[in-house]
Amino acid sequence: MNNNNIITLENISVAFDGESVLNNINLEIRDKEFVTLLGPSGCGKTTLLRLIGGFLTPDSGNIKFENNIINDIPPYKRNVNTVFQKYALFPFLNVYENIAFGLKVKKVPESEVNKRVKKMLELVELIGYERRSVTNLSGGQQQRVAIARALVNEPKVLLLDEPLSALDLKLRKEMQIELKRIQQQLEITFVFVTHDQEEALTMSDTVVVINNGVIQQIGSPVGIYNEPVNAFVADFIGESNILDGIMKKDKLVEIGGFEYECVDSGFGTNTPVDVIIRPEDVKLVKPGTSNINGIVESVVFKGVHYEMEIAAYDHRWLVHSTKSAEPGTDTGISFKPYDIHIMKKL
Repeated sequence: MNNNNIITLENISVAFDGESVLNNINLEIRDKEFVTLLGPSGCGKTTLLRLIGGFLTPDSGNIKFENNIINDIPPYKRNVNTVFQKYALFPFLNVYENIAFGLKVKKVPESEVNKRVKKMLELVELIGYERRSVTNLSGGQQQRVAIARALVNEPKVLLLDEPLSALDLKLRKEMQIELKRIQQQLEITFVFVTHDQEEALTMSDTVVVINNGVIQQIGSPVGIYNEPVNAFVADFIGESNILDGIMKKDKLVEIGGFEYECVDSGFGTNTPVDVIIRPEDVKLVKPGTSNINGIVESVVFKGVHYEMEIAAYDHRWLVHSTKSAEPGTDTGISFKPYDIHIMKKL
């Protein structure tokens, strides 16, 4: 095992009532890394987080913390803390008392409690809120208290279970930046669960894409966006045009009856494949100047770009462009060889 790994999951499987929730999961999480578990509702990501936190025990496989098996170690004995979706603050305690609660349970001396709580208040930018009732705080402030309470115990790993889902869009984006800042400042490992692709791409060092209890892909945000391993990942991470294709030979694919040069190889000859083309990589050209021609069906202004739907040979193409086309007009569709991503059919 790489000595830099703080958590290792080996062949982890979990079933509830005979139904598989996690199926043979293998994952290494490095020290001081911001890792996001990303996938649709019910894919198993929260179950994975609960296993690391000690709230569940795997049916098979091992969970290792710094190379020691911790399957049967209870949550309070793990150097891990969790920020839950609903924050779970104590309404009868003020901000200071909420943050200090875990330290007082451990009978940490009062002077040390004061010092560490003050440090946390500075970190989450809540100096001056010490005596405020948590019930009088905004959602974003409550979340900061929950994060401070989890971090004041100085865990090596912080687990976050969709902690931004209750916030409005503007506040959520602000908190994404805040969480990344806190993680980098403290230099500890964050394991973050979300179903929000933009959140995962914005915050993470490493993204783990999960579907139906199986890890689909592990990689950097840029790597996963630019080189998805299958149609599920391509469709889930950002928007995509997913087309049926036939890999004629290395670096040559047939789409809609026409052959196109591409940069992929190793798929054999005359192999059915999924072809992924991102909306921002599709160019609209004059009708008749490319193999694919269609009709502009809709145009929506998105602030930074226009989102257009083009109907062409049994497919509705999604196109993102800074230039708009008129609905109802004819257009051609063009793309470059390196904009074509080939993957095996699921």
